[in-house]
Amino acid sequence: MPVYAPAQPFGGPIEVFTRLAEGLAAHGHDVHVFTTSLTDLGAGRSRHSRVEWHGGVRVHYLATPVSFRWMGVTPTLPLHLERAPRPGVVHVFGFRDPIGSGVAAWCAARRVPYVFEGLGMVAPKHRKVSLKRALDSTVFRGVLGGARAVVATSQVEVGEYRHAGVADQRIAVRPNGFPDVFPGGERGRLRELVGVGDETPLVLYVGRIAHGKGLELLVHAAAGLPGAHVALVGPDAGHGVTQELVALRDRLELTDRVHLLGPLPRAELPSVYADADVFLLPSSYENFGLAAAEAAAAGTAIIVTDRCGVAELFARGGALVVPFGEVEVRQAMSRLLADRGLRRRLGEEARAVAREWSWERVVELQEAIYRRAVVDA
Repeated sequence: MPVYAPAQPFGGPIEVFTRLAEGLAAHGHDVHVFTTSLTDLGAGRSRHSRVEWHGGVRVHYLATPVSFRWMGVTPTLPLHLERAPRPGVVHVFGFRDPIGSGVAAWCAARRVPYVFEGLGMVAPKHRKVSLKRALDSTVFRGVLGGARAVVATSQVEVGEYRHAGVADQRIAVRPNGFPDVFPGGERGRLRELVGVGDETPLVLYVGRIAHGKGLELLVHAAAGLPGAHVALVGPDAGHGVTQELVALRDRLELTDRVHLLGPLPRAELPSVYADADVFLLPSSYENFGLAAAEAAAAGTAIIVTDRCGVAELFARGGALVVPFGEVEVRQAMSRLLADRGLRRRLGEEARAVAREWSWERVVELQEAIYRRAVVDA
């Protein structure tokens, strides 16, 4: 996988990697993680490898002398793979990165079965689409084709695999897990950061500040909701989106009501979610959308677009699922902010969904996928 804990600025996938690996180790499996030494987009490169134990998992942080953003080149990867015990099955996370492609090639050469999980990256989107398509048909062609099974976290991602030519019988659906339900307790951190009181309507977004997240819809929607404040929490993905949002906010005269807070420590997030009246995930595409799962565990009223994979798990309640669009987002925000009873009911339903989709259940589903891959081999 491209990065692993304690790296945080890379978003939800880090949490998924960690919870799966540690959950599998807790079930008695011998889990080795091979990853880069990258911890941040601006972190210095590393010419030394090291091995550390985290939560019962042996993590191989490989020397990464060259990197571009979150993609790192690890020249010693083949050596470390050969020295490690031969795996029964391998799980490759992510697409178009050197370490994942290298592991897939190693597995193919040594007849080791592997499972592939694309993390929503299989369909070229957002930037350099033509280049991605060219690479997918040449350099990375074998990564998908060599996998015994491919993991989709939602039917949204199933469609992405199908479009890439993956047959249905090779696709296994395994949602991401939800955190344990937060017990409540300390609140006020988010409102302190924003500078508003308990009675001020407050809408929260948590995630990367990036294209495709629908954040421009959220800012436009705020313009039609006088008195409502919006807080955006998360790291800048580095493509100028923060500057675009600041310019849009200022042009709409929302400087006092739209707050870009940057990333916050994960330990603070439970109280941040609980402090908001509404959590909104307005993305144009999410293979899952882990921040909505975190908001559900906090019992926060949720709005997600129907282009987010996690929306499927709210089919029986727990969130308002709306089409991707400014009008739809604004109407949902207005409805929830005006109805305290609806917010309370959605929050209770969201906690029930979180209990249903625990990480323990998800780890068991992942074990079944591995067993299938080994049998098919």
